[in-house]
This record gives sequence, structure tokens and C-alpha cells, in this order.
Amino acid sequence: MSFRGFALWPRNPLVRFKGSLHSSDALLGRDDTTGEIMYSEVFEEIGLSPNEAKIYETLLSAGEIGVAEISLKASVHRRNVYDALNRLVEKGLVFRIFQKGEHQFRAVTPNKLAEVLEEKERKLTNILPELNKLYQSTPLQEAAYIYKGLEGYKNYMRDMARVAEDTYFLGAKVLWFTPSIDRQYLQDFQAAMKRKNKKYFTLYDYRVKEKIPQAIKDVGGEYKFLPKKYPTPGVTDMFGDYIVTFTSVDIGNVGENVTIFVMKHPQLAETYRTWFKLIWDFCPAEK
Repeated sequence: MSFRGFALWPRNPLVRFKGSLHSSDALLGRDDTTGEIMYSEVFEEIGLSPNEAKIYETLLSAGEIGVAEISLKASVHRRNVYDALNRLVEKGLVFRIFQKGEHQFRAVTPNKLAEVLEEKERKLTNILPELNKLYQSTPLQEAAYIYKGLEGYKNYMRDMARVAEDTYFLGAKVLWFTPSIDRQYLQDFQAAMKRKNKKYFTLYDYRVKEKIPQAIKDVGGEYKFLPKKYPTPGVTDMFGDYIVTFTSVDIGNVGENVTIFVMKHPQLAETYRTWFKLIWDFCPAEK
């Protein structure tokens, strides 16, 4: 599925679960003390409750077990195990084995998780055109607001793709290449921007040249470097009526706890672009 031309969800959801739970764990949580992969955290991120996530993870490795053993292994109170199991059965992620005495439960193949996500994606795709009409029926005129964290940074990227105007980067630090941003997400974003056929004008922080110069070619567009004696922890981007400022970011890494200040105001945006052009004119062209 795409949002304004680039991926809203990973193109192959939960591909890491297919066939084996021991494939790449780059997107999986890890216990900071033991280093073990915490699959239940991923299960929560895709919509399972905390108890459902712990129980499903327990059943994946335990095979066929009863409620008492599930409660013990998953560290979930027995009375809560019944409710969580019923919901997992309804979702098609667990099945019940009827037998004398205590019934047993077993997890369905993890591929089912991908099917659940794909079904949700289909439902959202069907109503997305109408949702966009609702969103566009009340356009934002003037505003100031804040995005937080990595997901907030992705919102900023969506805004840029949606507005689709020439973009000006001041003090740029190639934050698109933040390690925790999914590669496919970035590729879809760049493809969307390329289809819009808009220009980039970038004044890089000089440290980009020293630390990750290869990223400059990947970004593309016209560029210059700010003088070496003026490094900053901040960035300001301008596109359309938007001015977006970041602080406390590193070269090639926006971080997990970034605060992004967004302003929308036509005259203010034009003012910032004028200041940008002034600085641009004073910076030497790259040889």
C-alpha cells in the first residue's frame, strides 16, 4: 500500500517470520540485559494486546500446552489467559485441541500474522481515497505544531512528498539515511519525490563531506557546503508554505527522540527561502 506515492507500511510485512523465527532481527526488539529477541514487542506493534503477544510467543515454542502451563510460561495470570486465548482463536492465530481433561492450545503458523496485516491493509486501502478527500476538504492555512521521534520524522517525509514543491535544506545532515529508517521506506519516498520532478537545493553541514560523502549523490539536486567553521546541531528545511526545523540531530542520524518544529505560513516560508538564497549566493560552488 502507498500513501501519497510511497509506502505507509513495509512492503512485505512480517517477512522475518516466514519459515523461521531466526531470520534478520534488525526490526525486532531485544532485551537489553540478555540480548534475546523480544518477539512479543513486535506482536504488540502489529496489534496484539500485551497478554496476547506473550501467549502467542509462548505457544510458538511450546507446542501444544494447556492453560496452566501457558499461564506459567507466559507470566500471565490464569484468569487473563482465557480471555486472551479466546481473542487469539477469534483472530485465527491459535487453535484449541479438544481432549479429556484440560484442553490444549497450539499456535497457527506465523505466516498467519502476515495475512492478518494484509487484510487490514486491504481494508484501509479501500477507504483511503475517501479519507484523503475528508483530509483535503479542510486544508491547513496557518499553523505551528510539533512532531516527535522517528515516526514524527516519517510524518515530515510524508508532508514533503504530499506538498511536492521545490525543497531547500539549510545545514543539511542527510537525515534520510538514518539507520533506523527502513530502506524500502526510503526508496519509496525517493521514488515518489522523483516522480514529482521537483528540485532540491541543499546547503550541507560541512561534516557531511567528511563523514558520509557518498550520501550526497544519493540525495541528488544542486548543493553547496556551509563553511567548515559553522557546524550546528540543527537543520531547517523549506518546501511550499512549510518551514521545518530540527535540533540535536547528528550527521546521518535523526535519533529516536528528535523534536521537529513545523510552521505553515506562506509569507514566512518565502522569507526563509529568501534568506536561504542569500546564504547560497555567498557559499562557493563545488568544484
